[in-house]
Amino acid sequence: MRKVLVGCAGWSIPAPYRDRFADGESVLARYASRFSVVEINSSFYRPHQPSTYARWAASVPRGFRFSVKMPKEISHELALRRCGPALDAFLAQSGALGSKLGGYLLQLPPGQVFEMRTASTFFRMFRRRTDAPLACEARNLSWFSPAASELFALHAVGRVDADPRVGDNDHEMDTRSAWPYWRWHGAPRIYYSAYSDEQLQALAASLRALPDARRPAWVIFDNTAHGFATANALRLQALLEGP
Repeated sequence: MRKVLVGCAGWSIPAPYRDRFADGESVLARYASRFSVVEINSSFYRPHQPSTYARWAASVPRGFRFSVKMPKEISHELALRRCGPALDAFLAQSGALGSKLGGYLLQLPPGQVFEMRTASTFFRMFRRRTDAPLACEARNLSWFSPAASELFALHAVGRVDADPRVGDNDHEMDTRSAWPYWRWHGAPRIYYSAYSDEQLQALAASLRALPDARRPAWVIFDNTAHGFATANALRLQALLEGP
């Protein structure tokens, strides 16, 4: 079985689940007593000083890893075009995570159509700067074409398997993906709805079927509005650790 790392978007701990975590000097330290990965979403909205990333890295165990969401300036405002300076600044800041950096998440807006030249230029630019894992959550059906998939493979970009899915897309996770990354937002109400135990058991079965590989798969729950991300992540973790 491939190693699977489960966590949440952000490290807040809702009150009903605080007794499931050990004590710590910060909320992040307590979160890291149960989960070994987390997704930093605040980087999408505003930059953080390198000292902030370094402080976060210093507060978690050796094997803990962060996924860092790319700024909306890059993904939404510039739409991947002429974003070299913005990318340089972001990588310099988040690079202060050091060995605790697990990779980067690129989430694209629903209205952004796949354009080969634009996407190819951006991924080449990214790869010239870093070999860190990169996962892309595309939210327009045009990004699920064979041409887009080939481009992802060429530049070692993982395709995020998101729930809810994009339109009528029936894409299934490519088990050979450079970085298998599940991102579950809550359904039917995004960010708010909890997942049923049946849904989590089905996900666990799919994860157990993944072929072994050096790089672990990630599952991030983003249904944080009512705290269900924590509950769902704990349950999935238990299912994967069970017989």
